[in-house]
Amino acid sequence: MTSSFDTPKKISQKVADWELDFYSRPILENDGKKRWELLISSTENFSGEETFRWEKKCPANEVNSIWLNTALVEAMKEAQSKGWEVPKRLRCWRSSMKTMIKKASEKIGIEVIESRRTYSLLEWMNQREKDIYPNEPGYISGPIAPDSSYTQISNQPEPLPEPLRGDAWSFSSLPIGSLREADQWPMEFNSLIHIKESLNENISIPGLRLFSKTRALALSAWLSGIEPVKLLVQNNQLVLEAGQQERWLVTDMDKQYAEKVNLCLQKGKEDGDGIQFISIQKSPEDEKFFGFWMLKDLI
Repeated sequence: MTSSFDTPKKISQKVADWELDFYSRPILENDGKKRWELLISSTENFSGEETFRWEKKCPANEVNSIWLNTALVEAMKEAQSKGWEVPKRLRCWRSSMKTMIKKASEKIGIEVIESRRTYSLLEWMNQREKDIYPNEPGYISGPIAPDSSYTQISNQPEPLPEPLRGDAWSFSSLPIGSLREADQWPMEFNSLIHIKESLNENISIPGLRLFSKTRALALSAWLSGIEPVKLLVQNNQLVLEAGQQERWLVTDMDKQYAEKVNLCLQKGKEDGDGIQFISIQKSPEDEKFFGFWMLKDLI
């Protein structure tokens, strides 16, 4: 007689992309050199389940792809010991380090995506810069401190490619309560982020709705490939930041409407944890989303 206990059960592993920052921190070590540190965070999923985090200090005279590759292997082993699968993708936002990160990652078969869509990592970095580094010996404050933070992009936005502008657009909002059910909506392309439980269900989240009767799928595929990060208003223009340092001009607006949109974005930043969205549909009446992205303004 056999029992269900006789057959070994395969343990499902946790799956997530990684977000990485390898850079100096605002701390001088005993030898007078800046502290270098590798920080890795798994991308937090929509349900807000456990996040893998890993950190390692790097001697200033060993900042190279060889040290980084060895550290990545060490991090992978640590993650696997905690039930995580080896990540297929790794996102990094710091352009000055992209060559080194790519060189270290390609040796272990991890695809590197140049993207500022690293919300889990950035929130962790903000917490460390606020609560950890200032309490450590050798902490440097003020303008002489090494720039280890996520900074604004200042380059001029490029117009969206003509075939991808859609037929119409509208600036809209959705309540947090509705967004909590986004993983159940019919969508071709999507990227959802975790919504903190502390946020009130009725808080309005600002977003951009794009409509295209004939190119909705193509527009969604293109938008998915550029890694959308956040929406903002600048010089009466609605701008989409994406990738590592890309900026796209969505549309021009008259001054009065631009002020209204900017107010909605700022209020969403203050009340809704910076969450925003972009949706793509064939028409305003169509219930199907060809694309839906949740974004976040962390600055």
